Amino acid sequence: MKCIKIILFYIFIRCSIFSSTAQSISVNDSYTAQQLVENVLVNSSCANISNPIATGDTFTAGQNSYGYFNNEGGSFPFTEGVLLSTWSSQNSIGPFVRTKGGGDPAWSGDTDLDKELGIKTVNATVLEFDFTPLTNFISFDYIFASNEYQDDFPCRYSDGFAFLIKEKGSAINYQNLAVLAGTSTPVSSQNVHPLILPFGVGGGCPAKNENYFGGYSSATSPTNYSAQTIVLNAQTNVIAGTTYHIKLVIADDSNEYYDSAVFLKAGSFSPKIDLGPDQLLATNNPICFGKSYTINTNLPASYSYKWFKDSNEIIGETNPSLTITDTGNYKVEVTLSPTTCMATDEIRIEYTPQIILNDTTLSQCDDNNDGISIFDLTRVDTLVKNNNPNLSTIVYYESLVDAQTQLNPIANSTSYQNKAINQIVFARTTNSFGCANYAKVTLQISNNSIAPQNPISTCDGDSTQDGLYHFDLNAQVTPQVLNGLPAGLIVEYYLNTTDAIAQKNPLSNVFNNTVANQQIIYARIVNGSDCYAITPEKLIVNTFNPPNFQNEKAVLCNGSSINLVINTGFSSYLWNTGATTNSINVTTSGNYSVKVTNPNGCIATKTFEVAASGIATITGATINDFDGNENSVLIEYTGVGNYEFSLDGSFFQDNPLFNAVAPGDYLVYARDKNGCGLSNPFKIYVLDYPRYFTPNGDGFNDIWEIKNLNLLPKSKITIFDRYGKLLKELSSTSSGWNGTFNGYTLPSDDYWFNLTFEDGRIIKGHFTLKR
Repeated sequence: MKCIKIILFYIFIRCSIFSSTAQSISVNDSYTAQQLVENVLVNSSCANISNPIATGDTFTAGQNSYGYFNNEGGSFPFTEGVLLSTWSSQNSIGPFVRTKGGGDPAWSGDTDLDKELGIKTVNATVLEFDFTPLTNFISFDYIFASNEYQDDFPCRYSDGFAFLIKEKGSAINYQNLAVLAGTSTPVSSQNVHPLILPFGVGGGCPAKNENYFGGYSSATSPTNYSAQTIVLNAQTNVIAGTTYHIKLVIADDSNEYYDSAVFLKAGSFSPKIDLGPDQLLATNNPICFGKSYTINTNLPASYSYKWFKDSNEIIGETNPSLTITDTGNYKVEVTLSPTTCMATDEIRIEYTPQIILNDTTLSQCDDNNDGISIFDLTRVDTLVKNNNPNLSTIVYYESLVDAQTQLNPIANSTSYQNKAINQIVFARTTNSFGCANYAKVTLQISNNSIAPQNPISTCDGDSTQDGLYHFDLNAQVTPQVLNGLPAGLIVEYYLNTTDAIAQKNPLSNVFNNTVANQQIIYARIVNGSDCYAITPEKLIVNTFNPPNFQNEKAVLCNGSSINLVINTGFSSYLWNTGATTNSINVTTSGNYSVKVTNPNGCIATKTFEVAASGIATITGATINDFDGNENSVLIEYTGVGNYEFSLDGSFFQDNPLFNAVAPGDYLVYARDKNGCGLSNPFKIYVLDYPRYFTPNGDGFNDIWEIKNLNLLPKSKITIFDRYGKLLKELSSTSSGWNGTFNGYTLPSDDYWFNLTFEDGRIIKGHFTLKR
């Protein structure tokens, strides 16, 4: 507790040096309680003061702990006033000199202060009196100063003071006016201080309500306190003519050291008029446009009143209250009869801009002519709000009273079912200040009639003739719907009347029918937010799938012509050649198409792919010979047809390559599969050598020779035995080899040969001589 303060004082005592010219306050502690209250603190005929009492230090001979102070022209914020302190009031004279101070342990505290702040006090000084105000508001200015604003004391200790008030004789608790503005926080060194750094054993603490801290004292300070608050104001509403008891009390907490004081500004404790806070746009509390506002003094009618607007007296207004309807600076002057005391107050009143709304009509279509339909009230929100985006979401009500009291809002405003023809609902919206305005929305049933609509037909234009196709509703249907109607209407389309009434699930402009061949949809004709009419629209999809109308392929032989023919009986024909008959004769290949039309105007198209064909010309053959079973012939040809090939004119194959061809001479052919004819024959030879011979004189296979070698006149054959001995040399014109050498018969064995062609190519092989 405060014993720690004493220890710290002796450990960290320091001297304060100050100028001899410093202007300190003066203190006169000889004033009586009546003088302090009536002549200094109140000093006004606007209140009746009685029973003033001052108590405090009775242990210091010739000195009081309360008194009158004057700043003597110095820097202290108040010129004069009343001083209450927890030591002899003369000790409050500056400049500040650090000392532990102190009163007397036998100087008691105050139980009311203890109860209010929850502390145990000593050395209490009290100034109390009865007070009957003639107005409805009191206030006074004060400064709290303390020597507890040292070291880290504000983190741990605080003397207490309070300005207590209650109706005289009341059993209720006092109200403490010495609190921070707008709170119930008592003013003290613990509740008002800057950042406190660690000091000695103390850990310091963060700033608390620092904006109310007035600063530390210097060596030239006008008071002998280490720091003080800024000028604070205590205030409360009161009832004129009611007597209150005021108790101003300050005391040390727990022990008598490190004293505090409260300085009350002279004349500040006087009854005043409180017309209330300014009503301003900037502070978000203006008066709503169109509303009347009463400025009330809450004072007796027996007083005399003058009202002013913008400094001009409002003639004839002499009542305690003034009802206004527009922006201005308003002032009242009140003579508190029967005294001559005058009290005044001013208030600034601002009005919000007018909320301009539009009454409107919302028309809806009726699907069964009973006068009842479903309305989407929100469709007129923008129109009702006059395109003002700063207004709140509109809420609709069935009566103006409900709208004004915000009772029974229409919950389903997007699908509201009217209860009567031409029913009126009420729209409520507010501005950013919470001001409301109202508009009427009349719910009408559209009685516009639409001429019967002709079916809209189209042809199934895709390859699957299933009666399902698409419609461009804007291009194919809308012109008929709007024909003869007023300009400016638009059309929406729906699958059923329920959706059309509720404007839900609209169809896209390109609509693919979902019911084959024929389907009814509903056109909703819209005029702004209103439904003009709803009418059914029949959509028909005509199919056209002629029999035997498949695309065809045809062949045109070179130098000839063919007829392309389709069935008769169609409404029209149009070939890509420009012909308009059911058949055409063509002499050139290519793609030909014809479009036919039926009585519904639907078109079907057939295509003829005419391919050219003709007789082939064989230009040669690639022959692989001298290869036994691997001998092959590849026929070379030109032509535009589709051909098959033959080596004998009887058997034909698709492939021009023939395999395993026996040696011999052949006439090869190419035949057009499309019937355009057979090519001229082409002679070829396939050569090979015998794999054995039997020269036994029986006249069969006695000679080894290569047939048709005469076709290669410059070729040469040499024959060897297994040891490489040359046995025979033959030319292309030789008659072959009989199996002898120099007239001797050679034995059965294998023999080898080289066949050399004119171009140097050599065929090597061997054969067997059998006897």
